[in-house]
Amino acid sequence: MTNFLNTPSFFTLVDLLRYRALHQPNQIAYTFLVDGETEEVSWTYRELDQQARAIASILQRSHTSGERALLLYPQGLEFIAAFFGCLYAGVIGVPAYPPRQNQSLFRLQAIVTDADAKIVLTTSTILSNTTQQIAQTPELQGLQWIATDEIAVDIAQDWREPLINTDTLAFLQYTSGSTGTPKGVMVSHENVLYNQKMIKQAMQHTEETIFVGWLPLFHDMGLIGNMLQPLYLGIPCILMSPVAFLQRPVRWLQAVSRFHATTSGGPNFAYELCVNKITAEQKAGLDLSSWQVAFNGAEPIRAETMEKFATAFAECGFRANAFYPCYGMAETTLIVTGGLTSAVPVLKTVRTDLLEKNLVLSPSGENELVQTLVGCGQNILAQQIVIADPDTLNSCQDNEVGEIWVSGANVTQGYWNKAQQTQDSFQAYLADTGAGPFLRTGDLGFMDNGELYVTGRLKDLIIIGGRNHYPQDIELTAERSHSALRPGCGAAFAININGVEKLVIAYEVERQYIRNLNVNEIAANVRQAVSEQYDVQVYALVLLKTASIPKTTSGKIQRHACAKGFLAGTLEAVDQWPKNLATNKTPALQDTAKLTQSAI
Repeated sequence: MTNFLNTPSFFTLVDLLRYRALHQPNQIAYTFLVDGETEEVSWTYRELDQQARAIASILQRSHTSGERALLLYPQGLEFIAAFFGCLYAGVIGVPAYPPRQNQSLFRLQAIVTDADAKIVLTTSTILSNTTQQIAQTPELQGLQWIATDEIAVDIAQDWREPLINTDTLAFLQYTSGSTGTPKGVMVSHENVLYNQKMIKQAMQHTEETIFVGWLPLFHDMGLIGNMLQPLYLGIPCILMSPVAFLQRPVRWLQAVSRFHATTSGGPNFAYELCVNKITAEQKAGLDLSSWQVAFNGAEPIRAETMEKFATAFAECGFRANAFYPCYGMAETTLIVTGGLTSAVPVLKTVRTDLLEKNLVLSPSGENELVQTLVGCGQNILAQQIVIADPDTLNSCQDNEVGEIWVSGANVTQGYWNKAQQTQDSFQAYLADTGAGPFLRTGDLGFMDNGELYVTGRLKDLIIIGGRNHYPQDIELTAERSHSALRPGCGAAFAININGVEKLVIAYEVERQYIRNLNVNEIAANVRQAVSEQYDVQVYALVLLKTASIPKTTSGKIQRHACAKGFLAGTLEAVDQWPKNLATNKTPALQDTAKLTQSAI
């Protein structure tokens, strides 16, 4: 395999695509699997460049340089063209999920207001389907709506190169909104290109790398990883929609097999879904031997999940050392740390009782309560990572859990129109050394022999009886206690009852259990398991309708929203324990139940 180390230097993403269109005009850039299987449409670099220039020409006629344009597209090539159309016009794109009928527009309204967007780029189909919603939503009425699939490509000749540089904002990446009002992360051209260099080095990508992906393109993992990394490398990329994957998980692995993909991945739940849903008959036709980087991020990474997946698909040629745990976030453009492509994931077993006290120690006896953590990789390029005490802001010792702080060219410019939050999050300095500025990630973790371990989210911590508990650990214990609880679809959080923190667990129920639900049996199992494992009593258990738990647009559990819904009595509950719990009269929630983000 040829490793092309002499990748040309680019100052902007416009330079990058223009270079590909000039030097590789007829190479297929992106292929989209319309049905997730055989129906496909492809564009070359020349065609993508032409589409982008045509869209940019329309935007330039309206003198919109520097304005924000909302991108409302389904998964597909039209989004990619519009994204680059904005870049080509010097317009700041704002990727967002297109509204569905009968769906609340609260998040979309919040983004439009926060970004002060003036334009919406979308397809004629979405525009037609949302006419009524637009008419009823003041924030959307005053915007200029453009259906880019109706733009004639021959006006591409009218395009003029924009006055942009490395510091120019490329787009706003709105956070998933799990902890409140969405915030627009300001991502510059330099941020993106530096992070692309980090991804290339960390995952050892070459000109022979082949990408397959289903992650949503409006989200940082799909946008920076699946969409822009292949362009940076000048290699093919095969995409499908998240819905196609969720409807039939085997489609993902069929695409890996069919196109001989070398890099593909997603959150931990995706691998779990494949293990649970792909049948023996479906596995028979799969060849996963080409898969070299199976990245795993965006939520807590489970060693058990990776082991189950590797075992289940070993007969298809999948190798355990292809698993690639990694960590990052929108505020760092995407990746922060990644593992070694040639080695199996790094695991570390620690004492649970000491981890609750923010100490890291390996077990020394047989009867100690322990848990296994998955390493999220090592530092990349010139980026700097430190672990700091979130209260004193001093550097932590090697065996202490603290907040993960990051500094580097991949750290973005802050939050759009939020000066104080930008100051608080992006301008941190270590109290003991004065080093900085650093991005405070809000994630907890520690370093061990250069490997980063992420243990949880700072504001997600459940503190009961003076001990720290990570919600994702409690959730896993709960779901394993009874088969009626739907894996990966629960939330553990604390509420304040007369000054005392109490544990509440909300979990979706598997559809086949709803008719004959035995809440007392489930509650007994959950209470016993949680009590034995963490010495904590469950105050309340709420069983939810299948597919109803609040999630972000990227599929992460919204623990804060669950807590608010519990207190207001608005969760879609099918039953609860105890029966007489008056949730709408519960005292106000303390701000301790927010999103856990322990990987990209």
